[in-house]
Amino acid sequence: MRKADLVNQISEKTGIPKVDVLVTLETMFKEVKDTLAGGENIYIRGFGSFITKKRAAKIGRNIKKNVAVHIPEHYIPAFKPAKEFVAEVKKLKEPKPDTGPGEDAED
Repeated sequence: MRKADLVNQISEKTGIPKVDVLVTLETMFKEVKDTLAGGENIYIRGFGSFITKKRAAKIGRNIKKNVAVHIPEHYIPAFKPAKEFVAEVKKLKEPKPDTGPGEDAED
């Protein structure tokens, strides 16, 4: 499912115009990014948590030049699903085949 598909489904189920759904979704994404970039986590009960994970400093290799490269400690965004969310996905018997952008699912 792509963002456009998500907007269409939300619009159909709620009766809210697609433009309003898209603006709301974009605002939500921006707030998640800004909040995580500010060092704060987001907890949504029953859905999951958007968190930042600390990656320790390490030595990597540039394989083209065969040189050691220092990679400083840094933070990455992560999502940790809630128990209820995980339980719902575990009920799934077989996932639908993944269709890439521009491909239509065969029904």
